[in-house]
Amino acid sequence: MDGHFEKVVLANGIRVVAERMTSVKSASIGLWVNVGSRDEDIEEHGISHFLEHMFFKGTQNRSAQEIAHEIDAIGGELNAFTSRENTTFYAKVLDDHLPKAVEILSDNFHHSTFASKEIERERQVVMEEIKMIEDDPEDLIHDLYTEEVWKDNPLGRTIVGTPKSVQAISRSKILRFLKRRYHPREIIISAAGNFDPHHLFTLLDRAFGDFSGKEAEVRPRESPKLRSTFTIRRRKLEQVHLCLGARGLSQGHPDRYGLYVLNTVLGGSVSSRLFQEIRERRGLAYSIYSYPSSYEDAGLFTVYAATSRENFPKVVGLIHKEFKKLRDRGVDNAELAKAKNHIKGSLMLSMESTSARMSKLAKEELYFGRYFSLEEILGEIDKVTGQVQDLAYELLRPSSYSLSALGQVTRKDLPPALAALFEPPLPEQG
Repeated sequence: MDGHFEKVVLANGIRVVAERMTSVKSASIGLWVNVGSRDEDIEEHGISHFLEHMFFKGTQNRSAQEIAHEIDAIGGELNAFTSRENTTFYAKVLDDHLPKAVEILSDNFHHSTFASKEIERERQVVMEEIKMIEDDPEDLIHDLYTEEVWKDNPLGRTIVGTPKSVQAISRSKILRFLKRRYHPREIIISAAGNFDPHHLFTLLDRAFGDFSGKEAEVRPRESPKLRSTFTIRRRKLEQVHLCLGARGLSQGHPDRYGLYVLNTVLGGSVSSRLFQEIRERRGLAYSIYSYPSSYEDAGLFTVYAATSRENFPKVVGLIHKEFKKLRDRGVDNAELAKAKNHIKGSLMLSMESTSARMSKLAKEELYFGRYFSLEEILGEIDKVTGQVQDLAYELLRPSSYSLSALGQVTRKDLPPALAALFEPPLPEQG
């Protein structure tokens, strides 16, 4: 699989990372700002996500409709997303159209007008997005869970904000946030695909090299403290949606490859222990999976499941049982090899996508300040052995368990011995 990596730093401090892939006819380019929802003050809750929307709503040179027409006219994709730590604007185009993609991204970034009428229109769009999350219990439970385990820390807040906080976002607040938080040293431009890197660097220097961000401040992040919680939000639903989890690892933790294997064994694939035991053997859930969430200085390991009220205690008990089994007995060689091959296969397949490679480059630069070759990553996965059990013993401790549930259940639905694992209990919410 071809790939030639290069990195340059523009005079203003913006880092550019690029990987040439001569076997494809496309290119993906992303502008990653190391500012997300955890970097907002409480009165700014949701502003990073709102900004992501507003960068596509018209510039001094193009209306919102013209931006959409121009990217459609070249068969490209132009989009953005906000996470708890980053705001990303990206384009994927045929390689011949990369200069046009750079020009549109640059125009949106430098010359967006944030017109008041567009802000009001987009405010309604974001309000609908919040309602959509509230109406989707599988989405909502993850936000409720994160909010409880990292309560009173910005990392625990929802990315989209609340109806109240979104109503309070004004044009002056947007401009002030941009001026204070968007600094060149916190920006990475990442590209992957079929292009001449030196030509790309020249284009990007012209497009972004003059951005100074001279009034911006780079603030340290407040590390969260994990709380062990048991929270139920009562809602009239056909199923109970739950998140049961414990402590995870930060993005740069040296044991992160072991965590990937642990996740694959427990609930990260259709042959995983949780999927096979709870869905396939017992038929207690249609949807059940696990996932790690990793950030600059913290992490969570979470299992999601949806089940009936009657089966809620069984599912919680079985998840706890599988956690305990992994802590006590570890993983045998055959299961370890299968999990590692699954991870390596998924990684190799994803690397055929220019957008996946673009994201990989950006995250490596953000969290490590360096590039990892595919061979190096595969080698690190191969090195994982007995530390899977050590990690399980360290992370999946009942003392760090948290449980959030959404549906028609109460605390009394769990046997006392099981409910006691999730202390201190919190009030149920109507």
